[in-house]
Amino acid sequence: MRLIVGISGASGVIYGIRLLEVFKTLPDVESHLVISNGGKLNIALETEWQVKDVEALADVVHSDQNLAAIISSGSYRTDGMVLVPCSMKTLSGVVNSYADSLIVRAADVVLKEHRRLVLVPRETPLHVGHCYLMHEAAKMGAILVPPMPAFYHKPQGVDDIINQTVGRLLDLFDIDSGLVKRWQGTGRRQPNNDD
Repeated sequence: MRLIVGISGASGVIYGIRLLEVFKTLPDVESHLVISNGGKLNIALETEWQVKDVEALADVVHSDQNLAAIISSGSYRTDGMVLVPCSMKTLSGVVNSYADSLIVRAADVVLKEHRRLVLVPRETPLHVGHCYLMHEAAKMGAILVPPMPAFYHKPQGVDDIINQTVGRLLDLFDIDSGLVKRWQGTGRRQPNNDD
């Protein structure tokens, strides 16, 4: 499986980093990484990671300025892309096909080739323009996964919350990472249609 990971300039770069860490453990996944300048800045601001160490997690690294990279063409086959986190600027670029960066161009290619594009928008609160962009992206075929934490699995810390979200992202590509604590129901008798 060949997957593209885009890390743009929204808060939450740790989700992209953790995704790459998991990919590194999966021999059947070839990861292609693109990090925007804003993403690089947020790696420094939000984590203890160095950009070069994040890049070392990927199989292939592309410059966001290289619009001639292999992932900029639909003839280069991939299984999809995860844009995590996805800034509102990047989301706007995707929705409007304004491919002035490789991240947006790669996402545009994934959409036009009818491959799976997963966007992880990280912004709050949202105004109507943000909601409009997400609505339009969904209409175009993107899957939107805002990193909203679940609590039914009783997370013990931030890592548990990050892992659950990353595991659910991987589920969208039929990759069972072992990170997701699956919902088991309430343990009570479930009502049937006659109740």
